[in-house]
Amino acid sequence: MDWLKKHYEKLILGVVLVVAIGAVAAVPILISQTRSELENQRNSILRRPIKPLPPLDLTPHEAVIQRLEAPLNADFGRPHNLFNPVQWQRTPDGRLIKLEKGTEVGPEAAVLVSTTPLYLILTLDSIGPVTDGVPSGYLIGIERQAAPTPAARRKRQTFVRLNEKKEDLFTLREVQGPPDNPTALILELSGSGERISLSKEEPYRRVEGYLADIRYDPEKRSFTGRRVGDTLTLGGEAYNIVAITENEVVVSHRLTGKKTTIRKRTEG
Repeated sequence: MDWLKKHYEKLILGVVLVVAIGAVAAVPILISQTRSELENQRNSILRRPIKPLPPLDLTPHEAVIQRLEAPLNADFGRPHNLFNPVQWQRTPDGRLIKLEKGTEVGPEAAVLVSTTPLYLILTLDSIGPVTDGVPSGYLIGIERQAAPTPAARRKRQTFVRLNEKKEDLFTLREVQGPPDNPTALILELSGSGERISLSKEEPYRRVEGYLADIRYDPEKRSFTGRRVGDTLTLGGEAYNIVAITENEVVVSHRLTGKKTTIRKRTEG
């Protein structure tokens, strides 16, 4: 007990030294733990997953851009009459026609009533003089109903021999049956190279054009049997017929060259 009283200060100092040594030894560990906690906190803030922004809806802006890119077109034509006052036209019989849409007169008001086919017709008309069973040739009739002049439309005849080209139209390529009494002649058409059969009983026919019958109601007129190249007077203006098909007629204004198609219409 006396020893303790004499040395208690040393004991207390030793305990303090041990504690101090332990504290000093624990400092690096505490520092490391603190750094680790700070690093974790930093990572949790800086490396957290970022939610992507929703896509921008640019539809309204794109619509505005499209409207700006499309120019504004003002239509002052018919039937808008601000700058086009309604006109009236007097027909030859004294009636007045209101030109409200612009199609009341002229080719737009005409109607194609009907068309008639015009044919190229080839016929075997006769056989030439025969010598030793072989004829000198064959007489072929040619009729071109769509020709531009009346003279060219009349039927004419031409004498043809085997492999002979005639009038830049056809060439006789083959004679079927006895030469002096053939069952058919085989002709090769120029241009297309098509081969056709021709006999006395069966002539060859091919559509080459049409006649047109046209009605013009504003003037109560009819134009019958019109051909390509003919002239129509519609609403006081002259038009040339430039093409005719089975269901359409194309006319061209004589002065401006503007083309208009006249079509068949369903009645009623």
